[in-house]
Amino acid sequence: MSREQRGPNEKLGTVLALAGISNAGLARRVNDLGAQRGLTLRYDKTSVARWVSKGMVPQGAAPHLIAAAIGSKLGRPVPLHEIGLADADPAPEVGLAFPRAVGAAVRSATELYRLDLAGRRAGSGGIWQSLAGSFAVSAYATPASRWLITPADSNAARDPREAEAGSADGTPQRVGHSDVTKLREAAEDARRWDSKYGGGDWRSSMVPECLRVDAAPLLLGSYSDEVGRSLFGATAELTRLAGWMAFDTGQQEAAQRYYIQALRLARAAADVPLGGYVLASMSLQATYRGFADEGVDLAQAAVERNRGLATARTMSFFRLVEARAHAKAGDSHAASAALRSAEGWLERSRPGDQDPSWLGFYSEGRFAADAAECYRDLKVPRQVRRFTEQALSQPTEEFVRSHGLRLVVAAVAELESGNLDAACAQGTRAVEVAGRISSARTTEYVRDLLHRLEPYGDEPRVAELRERARPLLVAPA
Repeated sequence: MSREQRGPNEKLGTVLALAGISNAGLARRVNDLGAQRGLTLRYDKTSVARWVSKGMVPQGAAPHLIAAAIGSKLGRPVPLHEIGLADADPAPEVGLAFPRAVGAAVRSATELYRLDLAGRRAGSGGIWQSLAGSFAVSAYATPASRWLITPADSNAARDPREAEAGSADGTPQRVGHSDVTKLREAAEDARRWDSKYGGGDWRSSMVPECLRVDAAPLLLGSYSDEVGRSLFGATAELTRLAGWMAFDTGQQEAAQRYYIQALRLARAAADVPLGGYVLASMSLQATYRGFADEGVDLAQAAVERNRGLATARTMSFFRLVEARAHAKAGDSHAASAALRSAEGWLERSRPGDQDPSWLGFYSEGRFAADAAECYRDLKVPRQVRRFTEQALSQPTEEFVRSHGLRLVVAAVAELESGNLDAACAQGTRAVEVAGRISSARTTEYVRDLLHRLEPYGDEPRVAELRERARPLLVAPA
């Protein structure tokens, strides 16, 4: 889509002539650059002619791709104002950087926080709508490798001379431990709501707001090394949580950017286990999106860097995430080995261990639930039923979404074992739970179950289940 300016875009025409790029050549370069970012673009020479002669401004990522294409030919960066596209949407690259310097990392994170709210105010979906489909697992390569090389920065202090004005009289804000405590309390409250009501619950949407209104000014203030470490850790937790909620509601492109910034902040916090947790989250997303091999790499990075550092329960979770990726890749041997390792680490954990607060969700029930999904992917229904029964025997009050997912997995296991009645019964329970939360992921699980039930579409029990699920499937995610 495009919007029209007043008159021709003479700046764009002049720079194209200077670079020696034809209309067809520019269209081809823009389409290619878009494909590298996971976008499907179909611009042609006519599209470019409209941009130049009629002043049409392409929306979304296109203006930035145009600048990149021309800049590549000229051998230098080309700002948007030079090609008459200065009023284009914000740069789609925001949030994808993993800066080496702490100061640059602060700027990268706060830019993302501010852009998210701007997107929400701009209309339905805002910047995230223009980036739909731009998830690219390759964007995780540089962050993961830089974190592996240097998982902790040497200094987290921010000098008052670097700080931005944070008060009415223009003086920088001095950050203390009490400020950080408020962020950690916000993260804990948001975690509980997310588990109970899904990433799309209205209270969950307060996390990006908290990052913009509360966390960003603190990051831009001044603080000692000790306070800075704590501040970066708390903000990394909130940022990862914002990414997880975006992932749960199907906003994969937003989730990816939050995850990258969360990993960078965890490095500034010198919190290696937290960095591993972010990598595990990246791994789950990559696996869910069909990039199981990359999911294995990300999970193994978390495991290797945390040997001798993380608690036994933390190591168990990292190995479990690795097992999920192996299973999705169809590697039964590697998946089984990772599951055995995860179970062994979990058995070695003790109540007195100093487990991080963000790991409160992980229990024997969560292990059993993920093990069931591993065996579902490996097509071993007997093991799926065994572990699902264990998972469903655990309390569900705090983890409603997880309970719904487990019910769907149980239904699939019953179906693959030839128990249609039991499959429909579990499916009905899953639909009831899914109707109480806002989670695109849970809806997709239900959709997958109904797809598996299509060969039995004439059965009254299946027709009844499909009818019960109809409001869920037509409702906005």
